[in-house]
Amino acid sequence: MRRIKEVIVVEGRYDKNALSQVVDAVILETSGFGIFNDRQRQKLLRTMAEKRGLIVLTDPDGAGFMIRNFIKSCIEPALMKQAYVPDIHGKERRKAAPSKEGKLGVEGMRPQILLAALERAGATFDDGEPSNNHNAPITKADLYAKGLSGKNGSSQARKELLQQLELPERLTADGLLDVLNAVMSREEFYAL
Repeated sequence: MRRIKEVIVVEGRYDKNALSQVVDAVILETSGFGIFNDRQRQKLLRTMAEKRGLIVLTDPDGAGFMIRNFIKSCIEPALMKQAYVPDIHGKERRKAAPSKEGKLGVEGMRPQILLAALERAGATFDDGEPSNNHNAPITKADLYAKGLSGKNGSSQARKELLQQLELPERLTADGLLDVLNAVMSREEFYAL
């Protein structure tokens, strides 16, 4: 598994699942066209682009290019890299029928194809030290210790932290952990 410094943006959870089997990186979803009206998610993408850089990896169909172009309009181009998967006709295993255009999406690509697309995009591979350059990452135990998971009131505390950091309120505890590790050190987290 290859570690990547940049944050990778994909359309949905199945794309994220396929990619997470190939690379160790922060992977964010657009929720398809949901990104168009989700100001918090747009702001999260801008923040992550400024901190780590973005790689946009959407499906090779019309919808994927609409989402890609929308993200381009929201983020400074110098902070983004574009990764493209080839047009391969077929259907994903979980689907009963092929997509409207009959092309495989990110979720249907073989791992080698996904890795090659990221390499062509100029992804920053960091197979040595952890990509966030912190001595120790923020863990689920840290979230628990700070009352952000597993305790009475954790949900409310997490919601308040998300508001304070101007992150989407629907971000899961695991998603929060990914973002925190991407933008701050463990010491900064405890000082927060």
